[in-house]
Amino acid sequence: MVKTEKTPLFRGIGETALAEMFTCGGARCKTYAKGEVLLRAGCITREVGVVQAGGVNIENIDLWGNRSILSHVPAGQVFAETYAFCGEPMMVDVVAAEETEAFFLNMDVLIHTPHPDSEWQPVLVQNLLNISLHKNLALSERIFCTAPKTVRGRLLLYLSNQAAKAGSKSFRIPFDRQGLADYLNLDRSALSKELGKMRDEGILETTKNEFTLHELPE
Repeated sequence: MVKTEKTPLFRGIGETALAEMFTCGGARCKTYAKGEVLLRAGCITREVGVVQAGGVNIENIDLWGNRSILSHVPAGQVFAETYAFCGEPMMVDVVAAEETEAFFLNMDVLIHTPHPDSEWQPVLVQNLLNISLHKNLALSERIFCTAPKTVRGRLLLYLSNQAAKAGSKSFRIPFDRQGLADYLNLDRSALSKELGKMRDEGILETTKNEFTLHELPE
């Protein structure tokens, strides 16, 4: 059963209209193991993906094999919507960050084919626009977080942003240590060493992907 109540793509679309949309869009669902590639750079997709359970990372791997995580897509959120809408070859990989279930809908049918009598098509277009705008903000956030020249500067900016989002100084991030290093464009050993220093200085406490921030020492 597709869970739609927390999916921004379907906001404002009733159950009857959703059923019609799923039928038109040829909805299909698949489960992926951690590390499995859902969509690969260079491919052309006409489908928008929705994470049903688990989560995926949007990754870029350069010519020399260096990996960067551009963003994390949790359950309920969508991926590949821009590529599906535009029909351009993908410039990134979509990789399962854990065991993940995702379903796909065909944009050629849902968006590029007129459905003048449908209730869902204009709402779907508006939802896709809102999602794209929020994705742009997320990419801007990563640019800000990788701007500082020091490892500590990047960590402090990223972690403070996560605390602000959580509304608490204690929070959980969507990455393990390697994923965080890839997201911040840092060497993992350098990141782990700096986190250890920050812990010893009383700036933070951390266990796996859980963090608690304290006041910075004067």
